[in-house]
Amino acid sequence: PILNFEGVDNVNGVHPPDTQGDVGPDHYVQWVNLSFAIWDKQGNLLYGPANGNTLWSGFGGVCETSNDGDPITLYDPLADRWLMSQFALPNFPYGPFYQCLAISQTPDPTGAWYRYQFLISTDKMNDYPHFGVWPDGYYMSINQFSSGSLNWAGAGVVAFERDQMLQGGTAQMVYFDLYTVNYNYGGMLPADMDGLTPPPANSPNYFAEVDDGSPDTLSIWEFHVDWNNTANSTFGIGGNPNAVLNIAPFTPICPGSWNCIPQPDVSQELDAIGDRLMYRLADRNFGDHESLVVNHTVDAGGGRAGVRWYEIRNPAAPVIYQQGTFAPSDGLYRWMGSVAMDHVGNIALGYSVSSNTVYPSIRYTGRLADDPLGTMPQGEATVINGSGSQTSSYGRWGDYSMLTVDPVDDCTFWYTTEYIETTGYAPWQTRIASFRFPNCQLTTEGTLAGHVADDSTGADIAGARIRATASPTLTFETTSTPDGDYALVLEQGTYTVTASAYGYLPFEAAGVNIAAAATTTLDINLTQAPQYVVSGHVTDSRTGWPLYSQIDIEGYRGGRIWNDPATGFYSVTLYGMAPYTFTVQPWADGYLPATRSFTSLTGDTTADFAPNADLTTCDAPGYERIGGVCTAPTDGGLVVGNVRDGYTGDPLTGASIVNDAGYAAVADVTLDPAVDDAFFTIFSPFGTHT
Repeated sequence: PILNFEGVDNVNGVHPPDTQGDVGPDHYVQWVNLSFAIWDKQGNLLYGPANGNTLWSGFGGVCETSNDGDPITLYDPLADRWLMSQFALPNFPYGPFYQCLAISQTPDPTGAWYRYQFLISTDKMNDYPHFGVWPDGYYMSINQFSSGSLNWAGAGVVAFERDQMLQGGTAQMVYFDLYTVNYNYGGMLPADMDGLTPPPANSPNYFAEVDDGSPDTLSIWEFHVDWNNTANSTFGIGGNPNAVLNIAPFTPICPGSWNCIPQPDVSQELDAIGDRLMYRLADRNFGDHESLVVNHTVDAGGGRAGVRWYEIRNPAAPVIYQQGTFAPSDGLYRWMGSVAMDHVGNIALGYSVSSNTVYPSIRYTGRLADDPLGTMPQGEATVINGSGSQTSSYGRWGDYSMLTVDPVDDCTFWYTTEYIETTGYAPWQTRIASFRFPNCQLTTEGTLAGHVADDSTGADIAGARIRATASPTLTFETTSTPDGDYALVLEQGTYTVTASAYGYLPFEAAGVNIAAAATTTLDINLTQAPQYVVSGHVTDSRTGWPLYSQIDIEGYRGGRIWNDPATGFYSVTLYGMAPYTFTVQPWADGYLPATRSFTSLTGDTTADFAPNADLTTCDAPGYERIGGVCTAPTDGGLVVGNVRDGYTGDPLTGASIVNDAGYAAVADVTLDPAVDDAFFTIFSPFGTHT
């Protein structure tokens, strides 16, 4: 190894460690159960070990108060930011069940973080969460267990809104529960991109699962997310895989049991976790092809564990390009692997090794891009030899390890996993090591950096989105820090650089040249955008009466607005020269939403909306089925108001309102700060009514 130093050990007295970590331009971050630490890339400790929930200190809620583990740390190479996540199980084994995510505000993981708390489920535990970085989202796979009983409850897949999280904005989540699709699905992994070349434009994220059957198969799902309308998102084909690939037959390791990895001096065996893929499902786009690599543990013969690995090419129409099982004939057990590719196509594999004569240790191997397919002929190297065994009757080991690639040279692999130095109940320690293959040369990369400021005041602009585009399919992006600074590592070449920030006119600079091993400085001064008023009325498309409605405006940071309940009028001031999408949803039941998009406001604008009643449900106020057809009323209108206590003036939410024409309504809560609760809408025919 190039570097080889000690990681976090069992400071919290738990097992297994769930060892993983990632490397960035200047740091290595490792997180185990239940603490994390940060080093520079010379192996000097900069921070920690600290409890995982330290990241949410001052945030409030269960992410601050719970430190439950199953952690994941990832570096986002396109944004030059860090993602860290663990689950929160405040009432374990009962729900609700949460996922805590943190995104660094700058490239420095020792600095400030945007923090998030997502409710995953009230009745299913989100166990074994594994993440992948993708241009349009942060993707997560989970194994689910029922609240209370902890019975198997199927696979779950989740996407988190990356663009918003990188800016500290309100982020959405898309979740699919696959139990009713096929309760046997489980142990999936999402694709996690390596390198600076993103997947092809608009590519879905890919999820994979291995299955021992007749024949043995590797299944691939496509996760398409629509952040503009999350209801349009899809996972696979109705939840089933987009592709099922036949793979070389394998025999599962430890069938019918968990523990079958021997150790010296003790009878206790270790957990092989041979029923699932091992982290990561690493994705790399080479331009002329895209590859996924992944591994799992199999019986290599006579009950001895070996590491089966795969390279899947072109996952949109996937094929098994190569596969192999690494299990030299030396009697040793190899398991708990992690695999990745460098930018020239070499593959490295890190793993645990043990036997009756070899204490649990850490090794790695690999193949060069032009080695014979399906082989790992580059020999085996040792990170550290163990000198003790684990005596815990649970036998827990792993549950995962992690091999990643340095984003600076795109050649150097960094691997972390556990080993045992001193025999005991669970005296695990971890190691962090780096290595590279000699045929991998430094990438021809340079840096684009600068500062974003208001051109009239000079004030720093935080959260500006900077994009560098070399071609229609090759775009890199980042966001400015709270101090207005930004930096992007790019392949040498010529780029068009754009910048955008809320309330400012867009910026563009063409012909920006990036030289290898150099920094190009581009300071960006943004001009405040003019402001225009968009106003109009919301009325029923058939009757023309005003409809009290909530109006959500994508692209507007002022939050949801509401119109006047009596007149239907609304008005909002927006920045010009920016796109907006209005979605209008009447407050009364029985109406479909109405939408309208503006590509760029250039002046005050009138925008009226006329939502349609849902003729299928036919429960909009005043609508009735006549002869089997949902029909709008021909006279009358809507009466709106509030119900209050006659003595205290307090709203009486839930009160029933009935008029002498036989129409009824219930006073309900609104989220409109201008309208009291216990608000109602009721239809009334023309005339005087009680």
